Amino acid sequence: MTDTLVAFDDVLTSYDPAMGLEVHVELNTASKMFCGCPTEFGAEPNTQVCPTCLGLPGAMPVVNGKAVESAIRIGLALNCEIAEWCRFARKNYFYPDMPKNFQTSQYDEPICFDGFMDVEVEGETFRVEIERAHMEEDTGKSLHVGGATGRIHGADHSLVDYNRAGIPLIEIVTRPILGAGAKAPEVARAYVAQLRDLIVALGVSDARMDQGSIRADVNLSLSPKDSGVLGTRTETKNVNSLRSVERAVRFEMSRHAAVLGGGEKILQETRHWHEDTGVTTSGREKSDAEDYRYFPEPDLVPVAPTRAWVEELRGTLPENPTARRARLQTEWGFSDLEMRDTVGAGALNVIEQTIAAGTTPQAARKWWLGELARRANEQGVLVDALPVTPADVARVQALVDEGSLNDKLARQVFDGLFAGEGTPDEVVAARGLAIVSDEGALSTAVDNAIAANPDVAEKIRDGKVAAAGALIGAVMKEMRGQADAARVRELVLEKLS
Repeated sequence: MTDTLVAFDDVLTSYDPAMGLEVHVELNTASKMFCGCPTEFGAEPNTQVCPTCLGLPGAMPVVNGKAVESAIRIGLALNCEIAEWCRFARKNYFYPDMPKNFQTSQYDEPICFDGFMDVEVEGETFRVEIERAHMEEDTGKSLHVGGATGRIHGADHSLVDYNRAGIPLIEIVTRPILGAGAKAPEVARAYVAQLRDLIVALGVSDARMDQGSIRADVNLSLSPKDSGVLGTRTETKNVNSLRSVERAVRFEMSRHAAVLGGGEKILQETRHWHEDTGVTTSGREKSDAEDYRYFPEPDLVPVAPTRAWVEELRGTLPENPTARRARLQTEWGFSDLEMRDTVGAGALNVIEQTIAAGTTPQAARKWWLGELARRANEQGVLVDALPVTPADVARVQALVDEGSLNDKLARQVFDGLFAGEGTPDEVVAARGLAIVSDEGALSTAVDNAIAANPDVAEKIRDGKVAAAGALIGAVMKEMRGQADAARVRELVLEKLS
């Protein structure tokens, strides 16, 4: 097949894209899906395993009740029907990192089905229909050592870590997303982003794409324009960032168009996404459902959630994240750009908590998206992982509001908070940061500045008030920044009027 790409705009003149997204969510349960092994991320390889998740003969699985609860809550939040009766199946396939050589999953009897999520892109709403959200277990992790790509081709040998084998997963599968046209890449990204926000709001997963706790498989096909016939699809596996979801859709659209335009056929296959180059490469020929030889899991009883329990869980659902953002934007008076930057910085929750602690929306935003976002970026962490609480930020701003600090001194208070020197008030006291309010000291400093800058003083006497900035700067320097600039200005003008 050709490696030549068709320009994105040219794709749309001849073809209609269809997408299907499969998002795997790793649940944050304390134990695995079918055994009691812990699920802590980053443990030493093969230390969180037992006969059940290792697939040893005679080991019997038991369904994790918390995982079932999480699945139902996800389904309800996605407007799904919840099955009154469902069961697990064996998906038979050669998994090198699944020792029992099949995956316990759900197939034609999922716990959640027929849902939807509305996403908005550039003022246009797209309804993404959810085919199903089903329960399954994760596989282990293979590490291919040697070679340049980290993949099995060219590696010297492979290592397998079974810690992840058996981690509870919810796989959320869409129906084909049609009619997005040129906005298809952005719709895909918006859907995964909104889904991630929903998962976090539900509290069922940390949804860290960088750690693999939420992963997206991107299915794409092209059909001749206005034909209404779905083309052959490819599936780009394990795309692990929102930006990459968008880029993968865009790349595959251009690649498909090039293959079809060259008179060749699309091979139904899985493909690997390469973050560094922004391209996909062939993985393996893609199997259809019948190739997996699904059959009901004989070692597990069916799951039959009562309607009373489902309704009880419905009452635990949080406010929809999209509706919450719209409400907060209105309450805070943020522009669309301000709200987008706030969400993009991961600062929505800490700003809400800072406002609740007593400061204004604009002041909270100023600190979290300014000084604190800069520090978070330097440390390579999210703002909510900084050693500063919303209550700390609100107290710093209160000290500014009451005139005890200015913004420059406030930044020094944050230095102390990051150094673990105590509360904002304790840092101010220990570092001697409070603004000098002694009128005598301020008056003396102003007199000194006037005496040292007679030419500037003369300009002010002649009515050139703007020249006062030079004297104010001199006073602030002498007072080590611990003077009220507004009061200094008043004193300068009083003395030279």
